[in-house]
Amino acid sequence: MGSNTTRSRAGSAILLRTITRNARRLSIGTALISLHQVSEALVPVVIGIIVDRAVETGDVSMLAIWLGALALLFAVLSTVYRLGARQLMLSIATEAHRLRVEVAAKILDPLGIRTELRSGDLLTVSTTDADNAAYLLDYVPRIVGAITAALVCAVTLVVIDAPLGFAVLVGTPVVLLALQLSAPAITRRVADQQAMAGRATSVATDLVSGLRPLRGIGAEAAATQRYRAVSQQSLRATLRAARTLGSYAGVSAALSSLLAVAIAIAAGWLALDGRISIGELITVIGLAQFLIEPFGLLAIVPSWVAEARASAERIADVTTAEPILADGVASVGAAPCSLELVGLTYGALDGVDLTVAASELVGVVTPAPTAGDSLVAVLSGRVARSDYGGEILLGGTPLHTIEHVQARKNLLVEPHDTDLFAGTVGSNVTVGAGPNVDERFVDRVLHASAAIHVVTVHSDGMSTVVAERGASLSGGQRQRVALARALLTQAPVLVLHEPTTAVDAVTEHAVAEGISSLRHRVGDGKGGGFTTILVTSSPALLAVTDRVVVLDSDGVVAEGKHADLARSDERYRRAVLR
Repeated sequence: MGSNTTRSRAGSAILLRTITRNARRLSIGTALISLHQVSEALVPVVIGIIVDRAVETGDVSMLAIWLGALALLFAVLSTVYRLGARQLMLSIATEAHRLRVEVAAKILDPLGIRTELRSGDLLTVSTTDADNAAYLLDYVPRIVGAITAALVCAVTLVVIDAPLGFAVLVGTPVVLLALQLSAPAITRRVADQQAMAGRATSVATDLVSGLRPLRGIGAEAAATQRYRAVSQQSLRATLRAARTLGSYAGVSAALSSLLAVAIAIAAGWLALDGRISIGELITVIGLAQFLIEPFGLLAIVPSWVAEARASAERIADVTTAEPILADGVASVGAAPCSLELVGLTYGALDGVDLTVAASELVGVVTPAPTAGDSLVAVLSGRVARSDYGGEILLGGTPLHTIEHVQARKNLLVEPHDTDLFAGTVGSNVTVGAGPNVDERFVDRVLHASAAIHVVTVHSDGMSTVVAERGASLSGGQRQRVALARALLTQAPVLVLHEPTTAVDAVTEHAVAEGISSLRHRVGDGKGGGFTTILVTSSPALLAVTDRVVVLDSDGVVAEGKHADLARSDERYRRAVLR
């Protein structure tokens, strides 16, 4: 993430940009809020004038005039506050949306990002931190308004009694400067609290999404203990931040109140001494009471800014993160494409050589599951070129040199653990197919993937609502919809990782036949000419392949037809026969 200085500068740059790109609404809102504060500060002044010029003299006409002025003052302060708040809330909502979009765009960058933040942390950054940083647009007008109000009060007090006014002008900055000394500690505590909260969210997200597998292996207790530990750490960080902020708020409120009380006591002494009138005494006491609010607000500003800065730094961690992949410039030849691994070394793979010819349907069996995971990960484009050895050739061209969009268009990897989006079955199936999708081909894909049963079992058909991450569908239904989505793209090279683990045997055979028919049998021009790699241990899928490759950590250890390997290779039988 870089040094603390770099993070601080990046966070400050985001806050500065937040201000500059909302300058118009922020300026209008700040001016109106400042006018509101000035109007509030003038209320005790007008009341003091009414006492001196109307009540003491018994002048009814003067009383009517100044009561009218007071009513007008209240109308102004109420109106400008509403108008100013409207401008500011609009700018805050707009800026929070912009920040969320920027963070989401970076997270979803096809080239990936290098970050230590996990999915739960990234979710927190794109929501809570975006809101916290945007609320700087609320803090700025409050600060300006409070300073303006304090200056108006100080000038009024100077007019009433010069030493009293100058005492306020000098005392206020001194108190605020003393309070500012605690700002670094507040920033650190708030940043720690936000980081730990994001970590707890991340662990909770992983726990919920992996609940079924955890139950399957009896690991609920270990997962619960892990969450309990990180939750306790988050709680301790939150309590530390709360204690710091609470102590700061208490001290700042006490100092602000003491300053206001000192002003009121001084004014009382001046009135007893005959140096100020009763109306001026009322004005001073009113101003002293009013000053508690802007003093308190200015005193608590460091905690607000600390929270916004900490959130801005976390946003910067994401938006300034380096991409995992470097975008290439080469292109891929016309389909069909071949795929070749030359001395591939990554994860559980060590110097693997494998060639899949164009238009070939190949099954890959990995007796060690980690080898299959490593193969799928490196082909999916989630691994930086510097993190794996050897070479991956797509159509004879090194994969890392191909322009990224073209590489992903020509080589699609559908992982075993895939997610669906909130929407409908139809929107999930056709999400990557473009606007002019052939309805007849969609129907063929639905039958080939057995997703047609997901459509027909629901009365709404393709309009059946799908909850976030496909939670409203069963595991088998999610797999079939995801497979349909992958098949509909017609990628020249398609890699499928265990696409049928959650379906029954009958459906599995139908899917195997469907994949083979759709991608490797020339029919109406929509099938044939594709290359498919099935990383699986499913006999039904392996039975329809042109050949099967048994891949170990150090390379290909067996190769042949599924039926032949099942008869002659004991290790193969153990891996695939159920």
